[in-house]
Amino acid sequence: MSMNAFTSRLGIQHPIIQGPFGGGLSSVRLAAAVSEAGGLGSFGAHHLCPAQMREVIRDLQTATAKPFNINLWVSRHDPGAEVMTAAHHEQGLRQFAPIYERLGIAAPPIEPPDDFSFEQQVKVILDLQPKVFSFVFGIPNAEILRECARRGILTVGAATTLDEAEALDEAGVDMIVATGSDAGGHRPSFLRTAEDSLTGTLSLVPQVRKITRRPVIAAGGIAEVGGMRAAFELGADAVQIGTAFLACEESNCPPPHREALFTPAAARTRLSRRFTGRLARFMSSPLLDELEHSTHPALPFPLQAAFNRPVKAEGVRRGDAELLPLYAGQAAPLLQHHRASDLMRELIAGLV
Repeated sequence: MSMNAFTSRLGIQHPIIQGPFGGGLSSVRLAAAVSEAGGLGSFGAHHLCPAQMREVIRDLQTATAKPFNINLWVSRHDPGAEVMTAAHHEQGLRQFAPIYERLGIAAPPIEPPDDFSFEQQVKVILDLQPKVFSFVFGIPNAEILRECARRGILTVGAATTLDEAEALDEAGVDMIVATGSDAGGHRPSFLRTAEDSLTGTLSLVPQVRKITRRPVIAAGGIAEVGGMRAAFELGADAVQIGTAFLACEESNCPPPHREALFTPAAARTRLSRRFTGRLARFMSSPLLDELEHSTHPALPFPLQAAFNRPVKAEGVRRGDAELLPLYAGQAAPLLQHHRASDLMRELIAGLV
């Protein structure tokens, strides 16, 4: 299971991908460690401006000579959420004002939108040419995919349903991530609502395998050797593991979040839009329960995230996990390792 057509094409030793984390949770240190161990390290860069992306990719190129993956979001905002209006601001305050008052923190101001686009971010990918460019929440246009192919950049798209996998296959992406609803983090659905696209990994992987000859990467609910082997039995060519790598000290996960992943509380997760505006899987917490019980609707992405940002910053400052968005997959109770090298060692041994 270790060396196959997938690993040969990527120029790596083992069919193990570290899932990319957005929102500042990725780190050069973690991605480089996984790549150096023979897997494919990843960095979630959707929130970075082009100049910041260049710096990260240059840092990765310095940290490792091995292949690595840069991940972007094709859709960077929900419809109607391009700009924070006064009405949006008022709606956000209705949800968060009691929390701000209780914590003694200020509400966020109305800020201008990001002054960069997905296409501008892609230009950095094309210029610096990382080995792998993965994307979620959609499919880049045909011109981008052609240019990636011309420059030798492998493209990897994420599907949450069979229909999405078929769309990615028809678009000509190089590889498809079949990401089941048991995964932690955001549900990157793009053909229907995320709530209407909740197919589990065990069901999704063999469906995707059936309709494409492209390499299939299984993601969601895989945190140790047993889950990895099951994915290969279902027809996956590789596995993408998120929460288990997020819990490693090399990630940029806040320490209270990392510590919470190793507690019994990690067994209880839920899907919610209340932290960012897009559906994602988190550990349950009193803060999430409070937001879910709000009578005021969540704002679309990324406006909802703007109102949660001061609360998250205060949680980091206090070292209080209960104030953080605790991203976690349903396999979190199986976590054992605190270092990426130890996790990779166990996974690689399990490939034999």
